[in-house]
Amino acid sequence: MNAFKPVILWTDALIYLLIAALIVFTFVVRRREYLLAPWRRVAHSASGMSSVIVLSIFSVIGILDSVHFRPAIGAGGGEENYSVEVRSLLDVIAAPLRAKAEKTYSAPFAAQLFSKETVTLADGSEARIYPRLRYGGAHLENPDEQRFGDILTRLVIAVGAAVLLWLAICALLVMYRSWRRQSSFRSTYVRFAQGDSDFPWRAVLITIGVALLVIIPMIVLSSRYHVLGTDKVGQDVLYLAVKSIRTGLVIGTLTTLVMLPFALALGIMAGYFRGWIDDVIQYTYTTLSSIPGVLLIAAAVLMTQVYMDTHPEMFETVSQRADLRLLFLCIILGITSWTGLCRLLRGETLKLREMEYIQAAQAFGVSSWRITSRHILPNVMHIVLIAIVMDFSGLVLAEAVLSYVGVGVDPSMISFGTMINSARLEMAREPMVWWSLAAAFTFMFLLVLFANLFADAVRDAFDPRVRTRAAKTTPRRANLAKMMPATGAAQPTLGLK
Repeated sequence: MNAFKPVILWTDALIYLLIAALIVFTFVVRRREYLLAPWRRVAHSASGMSSVIVLSIFSVIGILDSVHFRPAIGAGGGEENYSVEVRSLLDVIAAPLRAKAEKTYSAPFAAQLFSKETVTLADGSEARIYPRLRYGGAHLENPDEQRFGDILTRLVIAVGAAVLLWLAICALLVMYRSWRRQSSFRSTYVRFAQGDSDFPWRAVLITIGVALLVIIPMIVLSSRYHVLGTDKVGQDVLYLAVKSIRTGLVIGTLTTLVMLPFALALGIMAGYFRGWIDDVIQYTYTTLSSIPGVLLIAAAVLMTQVYMDTHPEMFETVSQRADLRLLFLCIILGITSWTGLCRLLRGETLKLREMEYIQAAQAFGVSSWRITSRHILPNVMHIVLIAIVMDFSGLVLAEAVLSYVGVGVDPSMISFGTMINSARLEMAREPMVWWSLAAAFTFMFLLVLFANLFADAVRDAFDPRVRTRAAKTTPRRANLAKMMPATGAAQPTLGLK
């Protein structure tokens, strides 16, 4: 009997396809120097590489949460039976957080429930007290006196482990680089510490150190406490925030796969062919842009919901139903968000169409398809890459807003939007339950912040106008440096004593 049954959701398949496309893209870029050069400039950016480290952590979490299965629950009637609950590898890794469910709200690092309850004492009388949690701080006999010392001790041990691990990573990296460059360990260490290298190793190591100082203490403390508290039904808020990462990544990446074909094809066609084709495409995206996007998304999501409600036999589990709604939300967002990139590509294609090499190709009778695919498309890819990376953060925020107003992902799916929506009433109660909103905001803020920093690095590397301004600024600064007096040189005086 198999211990589990693999389950591939629609979004899982698209994520696997996206990973395969990234591997192929990396292989192609490494073989072509003109494609590799801009990415080298991204790799030389301190903020860009720091963002890559943080986004890689989020991506690993999202990939682990995209490998799904249904655990076996025993055999009956000669057939293998599997649970209706779909789990992921992330659920297996975070099983301690997932299993330690309390009765209701509890504050971060608390050992008692957040609200008083009426309990019957040993002598038969009733009293209103804060009941002890079943898991959070359960190892303490007297939480009021022992909790602070226990948390501090565990925090010190975790920080020490994080520092030791970071020092080991630094030592191994310095040893490897000194071996590759045939230099001494000390000289390589000094170059890393001073940031005197082509690759921003210092920024990368600092980012890794900060990440370790956050992740390892959180793992150690979460084994005995609810680090970010629990929600209304007693679920660990840290677990919910980590599970929300996949939804944000799916919205940000899969929507791009839907948006790109429309924007690329229609934008290049409008700019290259002009005439009535340009008029029709302009009329289409102008009309679509004039309609409020929220209304289109709400109408499409409600139609999808009605279809799923009338065809329940199509879904074996609740997760498959919620995943289909997430997929349709990505499709709807992609259909309604391609107009901006299409407008940019049209303008760039209009400029490229008048270049000498394009006119020469037309004079030699080269087909329009070959001109657009071999000459125009490669020269607009910098705009495509910049737009994709910069639109990612906007799509993550869009999911949060749509789920907050009730037209986003399925309520059974964990996301930043559903966490914020459930925290809406919690913020209005007294005493206020603030940690669910704070956790969702913090994780979403970090994801969007580092996505924007990476987008800035990609824009600086791929945008020709930025490189032109940098090339003009560098000689000007060199000339100013030559005109300035050298440090320590004798300064002119007025001759007064």
